[in-house]
Amino acid sequence: MTDALPVADNQQQLDLEMIEIQLLTEGIYRHYGFDFRDYSLPSLRRRIWKRIYSEGLTTVSGLIEKVLHDSSSMERLLLDLSINTTAMFRDPTFYLAFRRKVVPVLRTYPFVRIWHAGCSTGEEVYSMAILLQEEGLYDRCRIYATDINEAVLQKAKNGIFPINTMQENTSNYIAAGGTGTFSDYYTARYDYSIFRPSLRDNVVFAQHNLVTDASFNHFNVIFCRNVLIYFNNELQERVQQLFLDSMEMFGILGLGKKESIRFTRVADHYEELDAEEKIYRRVR
Repeated sequence: MTDALPVADNQQQLDLEMIEIQLLTEGIYRHYGFDFRDYSLPSLRRRIWKRIYSEGLTTVSGLIEKVLHDSSSMERLLLDLSINTTAMFRDPTFYLAFRRKVVPVLRTYPFVRIWHAGCSTGEEVYSMAILLQEEGLYDRCRIYATDINEAVLQKAKNGIFPINTMQENTSNYIAAGGTGTFSDYYTARYDYSIFRPSLRDNVVFAQHNLVTDASFNHFNVIFCRNVLIYFNNELQERVQQLFLDSMEMFGILGLGKKESIRFTRVADHYEELDAEEKIYRRVR
């Protein structure tokens, strides 16, 4: 078995594959309600072929038939299509900038609502909970952690992560300006680390689809890091508008390293708090 993409012999064959992918994403949307029609095509194609090989199939059309008639196959494809690469204190300089430039602002608020959009398995949610605890803000914060994928949300709710990631996570925590001892936040059990239940006290985990679902609250902080890079330009614009509609005035938007609001229709509504770390504040 290989994960290599097939090479089309001619343009006609490539055009046919594009039709198949359109039929697959349209069928998924109509039958299951998950909308991948405006995802970045190169990334979408790679992940579709990964699932084709894993299912022992040879064509996109074969995957269409299986996914539409077998919900367990759709669940496996959803795990491939929803991006679940994450880590505790991922990009630690982002968290360091957040401590220095955003926390002082949040101290002035009586209550803080935070939306972690596309939270995946939850490592970055727990990272923010730890940061807020150390800064004395957690008790007046409510974190809404959402993802399209119910399976990864369940992992996030459990707060149990592989012990072999803790060395990297500890290094990230220190680089992010952690003020305590990282191992105090979890208990090691065999091959896993179980994080303090208190870190979930003010977290609401819920399924939310950025592509199809509407705004559900107004927030002081919105994180959506390393998700938008998998969307095409049109879908990025729609999601950025959703965030703007969900953002309180002077609220904070945090994006991933390769993401930006520059050249989007919402750009004029924000000012840069930290250009390098992609932290913005709504000003109009």
